[in-house]
Amino acid sequence: MSDLEIWSAIVLLTLATFIARSGFWLAGARIRLPDALQGALRYAPACALAAIIFPDLILVQGQADLSWHNPRLLAGCIAAAFFMVRKNMLQTILFGMLVFTLLRLLMSSNLPGF
Repeated sequence: MSDLEIWSAIVLLTLATFIARSGFWLAGARIRLPDALQGALRYAPACALAAIIFPDLILVQGQADLSWHNPRLLAGCIAAAFFMVRKNMLQTILFGMLVFTLLRLLMSSNLPGF
């Protein structure tokens, strides 16, 4: 690719991103979304987060691992239970990372039962 093609692609992608993302901002309050759509959009962040996190918890080297020997899956389940009790996202992230680190260290130390 030539320099002109690369810079043209960058400029056009920047313009496309700006147009796509500024539509609601430019329209402001003139556009009213139906209540059903607004209700459905409340779940969009949780769905996006789940789509990012679940494959990372389950897949190990490209293969699904649902066993008790998967420290990411165990830490994720424990962190989810922690969140259900505490309802604090920052504490859940810190607690989940602590549990994951401890499980990973315990499982790699060849202790009996792991």
